[in-house]
Amino acid sequence: MDKETVANNFIGNSIIIGSDHAAFDLKEKIKDLLLSKGFTVEDAGANSLDSVSYVDYGKKVANAVSCGQFPRGILLCGTGLGMSMVANRFPKVRAALCSDVFSARMSRVHNDANILVMGGRIIGDVLAFELVRTWLETEFEGGRHQDRIKCIDL
Repeated sequence: MDKETVANNFIGNSIIIGSDHAAFDLKEKIKDLLLSKGFTVEDAGANSLDSVSYVDYGKKVANAVSCGQFPRGILLCGTGLGMSMVANRFPKVRAALCSDVFSARMSRVHNDANILVMGGRIIGDVLAFELVRTWLETEFEGGRHQDRIKCIDL
């Protein structure tokens, strides 16, 4: 993921990211990766390994994407399950829990996912970086998939 690729394939150069304590270390590594690639990153927390509720951070990121403050976000918790449940309660949020590259790609191609969710206790750093890169660089296909998105975003 080089800066030119990011600039050509990503609408807006800002992203919001959040995690709970279980995925704090991975969030910090992803944040560093994004910053090194020229992104402006808003860190919604958590800010340490101290135990916190994933709900608080999921709401912060999902609300910011739902309201249009950020075009996309990334959420992480231990499994990714809790964060995906929280995020998908918000209007216009299509959060995709991904743990493989194919799912990350398809979440963009067919579903126009605007929040990538990952489980910090499920995947390692190398895979997480590849999921982020794939998810950010993959375009939404539109067409028949746009009609389905309209049905989701009632």
